[in-house]
Amino acid sequence: MKIEHAAVWVKDLEIMRDFYETYFGGAANDKYENHQKQFESYFLKFDEGARLELMRKTGIGERPKENSIGWAHVAFSLGSKQAVDAITAKLGKDGYAVVSGPRTTGDGYYESVVEDPEKNLLELTE
Repeated sequence: MKIEHAAVWVKDLEIMRDFYETYFGGAANDKYENHQKQFESYFLKFDEGARLELMRKTGIGERPKENSIGWAHVAFSLGSKQAVDAITAKLGKDGYAVVSGPRTTGDGYYESVVEDPEKNLLELTE
C-alpha cells in the first residue's frame, strides 16, 4: 500500500503551482476545471513518492492555522543535507519564511521547516 496523493485547498492556484514546480521540481498536469461546481485543481507529480493535488473552489475559506486539528505539514525528502541547506537558503533569500533549521532534530533527522506562499508548513529532510 502507498499514499497516492495528498490534497490541499489553496487561495491562488497559479502561485502555488509555480512554487511547487520551481522549488521542488513538480510537474503539473493540465488544469482541471469544473465550472458548475466552481472547482479547479492541478495534480503535481514529483520524481518519487506521492502526488500533490492543489485545489481551489469558490466559497472555501481560511481555517485557523494555530491550535487546529488536521495535517501539520508535508515533508519533502531532498536526498542530502546539502540539498536541505541549499533549498532552505534559496527559499529564505526569495522571501519565504524559514520557520526552523536546518538542524538535526532530537530524533536524528536533518531538516528545516519553511512556509509555502500560503503559509502551509513544509518539512525539508535529507
